[in-house]
Amino acid sequence: MTPGTRTEQLLAIDNGTQSVRALVFDPGGTMIARTQVAFDPYVAPHPGWAEQDPAVYWNAVVDACQQLWGQPGVDRDAIVGMAVTAQRGTGIYVDADGQPLRPAITWLDQRRATHPPRIGQPWATLFRLAGAGPVVRELQEQAYVNWIAQYEPETADAHKLLLLSGWLNFRLTGRMADSVSCQVGRFPFDYRRHDWVADGGWQWDALAVMRDQMPELVQAGDTLGQVTPEAAEATGIPAGLPVVAGGADKACEVLGSGCDGPAIGCLSYGTTATVNTTTDRYLEVIRFLPAYPAAEPGRFSPEVQIFRGYWMVSWFKNEFAQHEAQLAAEQGVSAEQVLEEAIRDIPPGSMGLTVQPYWSPGARFPGPEAKGAIIGFGDVHTRQHVYRAILEGLAHALREGAERIQRKTHTRFEQLRVSGGGSQSDTAMQLTADIFDLPAVRPHVHETSGLGAAMIVAVGLGLHDSFATATREMTHVGDTFEPIPPNVELYDGIHRRVYRPLYQRLRPLYRAIREITGYPPR
Repeated sequence: MTPGTRTEQLLAIDNGTQSVRALVFDPGGTMIARTQVAFDPYVAPHPGWAEQDPAVYWNAVVDACQQLWGQPGVDRDAIVGMAVTAQRGTGIYVDADGQPLRPAITWLDQRRATHPPRIGQPWATLFRLAGAGPVVRELQEQAYVNWIAQYEPETADAHKLLLLSGWLNFRLTGRMADSVSCQVGRFPFDYRRHDWVADGGWQWDALAVMRDQMPELVQAGDTLGQVTPEAAEATGIPAGLPVVAGGADKACEVLGSGCDGPAIGCLSYGTTATVNTTTDRYLEVIRFLPAYPAAEPGRFSPEVQIFRGYWMVSWFKNEFAQHEAQLAAEQGVSAEQVLEEAIRDIPPGSMGLTVQPYWSPGARFPGPEAKGAIIGFGDVHTRQHVYRAILEGLAHALREGAERIQRKTHTRFEQLRVSGGGSQSDTAMQLTADIFDLPAVRPHVHETSGLGAAMIVAVGLGLHDSFATATREMTHVGDTFEPIPPNVELYDGIHRRVYRPLYQRLRPLYRAIREITGYPPR
């Protein structure tokens, strides 16, 4: 019996930033059912903090699973395995019983340690000679393990520090283990070797966490446990079901989009906008920024990200689109649908309005002092022009990141696969094709992270003999947007003559603003 005609079903739990989805796929990549439970992404007890009660995540998993069993086509007895994919970097300190000792610190958190651990003199000297001292210091200040050691030393002595994926695996299986492909964050992880840093590595001096506080690591696709009776009673998932080590949401998204080699660029128009590809060798697209583990063991996923990328759409909607939001409520549609219609007649290039989308700058790209900018205003411009210019600015920024990746891999992209909420906009898809001068393709399902997790289960349990086979059988092409030549020419001129020089021209001013106002903090 060939893949796609089997009766087996695969369960994926996708714990994102704002919701949990429970998804069931067949071995041919068809999504049989989907449920979603939303929650507030974080609470902020202090400015810049972003925390969440871990119970919020688990309760959402429970609710999403319980809703799943009544969905048409779902056969609980046919589910042969499951995997978890989750937001990256969110950490939970637990005691020996797996009970959280404090709220989870999410990947959106911006607190900084002011007195991180001292690094031994040999390493400090080496970093100074290599010009890496400021980078290492920045890593130490941004690592919440160092903030915890400074301000909550009793928590720093926790039994384990688990990423959200590892904690959910524990709640399901009782084992404190996590997938290699989920290890993304400021932890002592060796991104080249895909293991914890060896004893004596400088990261153990730089980051306030001990080796025995980190979980066991399991290769993606290997079974890390079975669903316990307690988890089965709560969720309705069959007790004893194999729980396969999955991958981080971005790694699974790349896999589920069908990006299996460096000739395909994977764009994500999500809360953080990213461009990724998949390689067989480790490389740093931006110096000191590691290539994260791919979902397929032994491979890498070089990435450039625009922090809070498509969050800017929500920002615009909340701050400037109250009229569109009201119309959407009256029509029973989303505000994004109303905005999509409103910009339909705005010409490519937004009449010269150009957005540099660095509302929340990344440490390495483009630089810690960066800010957002909008230039080119004239009396013809409206809110609709600003909205389209935001979409264009994000695509320009990702094109710049894609160019860096292609230079490093020595491989030109032949096609783009575009995922995330923004990929549902035809306007965003078309302007992406035009700005990149490449076909922009939607995968056949929107839930690419969940599909990637299901693919890992299918390979791990032998329903497909390799990730190459799973990619061929389970990922399919959806809508394709071809570049429009006149638009390509216009956007290329904007990108080369306006967008690309903009950051260097404004950088001295950004630095002056930072020195004068103290924002963003050093």
